[in-house]
Amino acid sequence: MTTIVTHEALSPDSFTDPVAAVARLEELYTKATEFLCESFSKAMNEGAPSERYRAYYPELRIKTSSYAQVDSRLSFGHVSEPGTHAITITRPDLFRAYLTQQIALLIKNHDQPVTVGLSKTPIPLHFAVANNTDLAALNQGPAGFTLRDVFDVPDLNTTNDDIVNGVHENDDGIGPLALFTAQRVDYSLARLSHYTATDPSHFQNHVLFTNYQFYVSEFENYAREQLADPDSGYTSFVSTGNVEITAPDATLEQPLKLPQMPTYHLKRADGSGITLVNIGVGPSNAKTATDHIAVLRPHAWLMVGHCAGLRNTQALGDFVLAHAYLREDKVLDDDLPVWVPIPPLAEMQVALERAVAEVTKLEGYELKRIMRTGTVASVDNRNWELRDQSGPVQRLSQSRAIALDMESATIAANGYRFRVPYGTLLCVSDKPLHGELKLPGMASSFYTTQVSRHLAIGIRAMEHLRGMPLERLHSRKLRSFDETAFL
Repeated sequence: MTTIVTHEALSPDSFTDPVAAVARLEELYTKATEFLCESFSKAMNEGAPSERYRAYYPELRIKTSSYAQVDSRLSFGHVSEPGTHAITITRPDLFRAYLTQQIALLIKNHDQPVTVGLSKTPIPLHFAVANNTDLAALNQGPAGFTLRDVFDVPDLNTTNDDIVNGVHENDDGIGPLALFTAQRVDYSLARLSHYTATDPSHFQNHVLFTNYQFYVSEFENYAREQLADPDSGYTSFVSTGNVEITAPDATLEQPLKLPQMPTYHLKRADGSGITLVNIGVGPSNAKTATDHIAVLRPHAWLMVGHCAGLRNTQALGDFVLAHAYLREDKVLDDDLPVWVPIPPLAEMQVALERAVAEVTKLEGYELKRIMRTGTVASVDNRNWELRDQSGPVQRLSQSRAIALDMESATIAANGYRFRVPYGTLLCVSDKPLHGELKLPGMASSFYTTQVSRHLAIGIRAMEHLRGMPLERLHSRKLRSFDETAFL
């Protein structure tokens, strides 16, 4: 039998101070990953070892004997029933503020300490070396031995969305404390770096999604204006490739090849800035992006893209505020059945309508001239207009849809699934049912006049949400019967 060599283990300790609890999580995680990195480096330099190396994720748990007496308006910060609840933790340095906040609420609402120790879940080597540039590169080459014979590799048994989807089974009688296990988080952190070409540490709590690169230039212009204003609260702007500037006139070198989902971050010191992700066209990209960004626990995400207007009374450049979704994107059907309603969130709707009024200088009944509220249909076929119109148009009419795109319903549905407040504000760029197709000349004129205003509205809405207390923003509509304590 192969000998398993592991790192020094510290005995589990109880904490009533959330800062101290997070510090212990960081200590355990650092010891574990350093052990794996050193062992891997030694194996690559000296050849195949005769033993197996293993390190474990830290674990956070709480044991309660009674139901918490908390404000019934709160949707998080307490476990749903007495018993033991636990979760494995990764990258506590990255999630320090989030963990401190959530642990503090847990201790306060239950008047019980939390326990920090090592879990029984091994840390896959790939994730342990991910933040070590030299070792991560070394990991791409031939090892001279079968890697999984010596180190643990990602395990799909602990890298899934069972908790999020409500199908998790507590085989050991221990309930989950958070929506994602450590391996699931590590998997998404690695994917984010790959798809966006920016490090997860740059992501901000307010995320804008768009389906056109035109918005990127406007976002950079806005970022430079904010960096020029010492009172803006923004500290830096990060472009693809982790290029970061702090001065408004600094040069940004663009990479020769853009990633699949170019991402840009206008940062604030407390993480309350704005991230813009160009997901491109299609529900698959929309699902991929939100699947991975969700582990960062953003406070809100918002789709600000283009759509086809379905009503003859709409004009190019009009806005659409979604309050319902017709889901024909198909990519989430296995995780969230189409019969599940995706409700509008009052806080998001109010922030968006307020932002439109402020940017356009219109209000009340006059605002209806340029903005409609209604159902947005999302489909998986970009050329849906070329099919027999009787079926699609009938469904669109029956659903009272006013706009159609390929991403909004996916982003909203995944926001619902991941308990992330979501919203959609689209801009009409064509009207295919009424003979106004998006042709090159029309498109250029549209982009020139509308992109700047549309992005400004999205940013303004996020700034309104920033000032809202979390207990108001994170609606109880997003929480299930048997919910985790952590956001």
